[in-house]
Amino acid sequence: MKRVAVVLGMLMLLGGCETTHEDLIARGYPPAFADGYDDGCSSGRQAAGVITGQFRKDVPRYLKDPRYAEGWSDGFRQCQAMRESEERNAYRERHWDERERAWQQQKDQDAARAYRSQ
Repeated sequence: MKRVAVVLGMLMLLGGCETTHEDLIARGYPPAFADGYDDGCSSGRQAAGVITGQFRKDVPRYLKDPRYAEGWSDGFRQCQAMRESEERNAYRERHWDERERAWQQQKDQDAARAYRSQ
């Protein structure tokens, strides 16, 4: 019974999720902008090195439809920057942890020396 409640709860949460495309349209952006944003975002993530991202660009539409082009450019820049920022933060956290461990080890060694000299 408990499992059924958990599964139903998860389905309710997932059912309320919107795609970025739907969210943009709900906020009043034109569908062409939302289409371009989705394609640009996927391309931006791929350009930033995400394995699952893929480059998507409807070139004829990009050249003819300024709203699609604007959405593609915005999506590309924002998603590429967001992914690069995530990678930068992960790198900093890894190296901060290494520095923290080295500092802790040095502190412990200094404390051990101080206790032995007493």
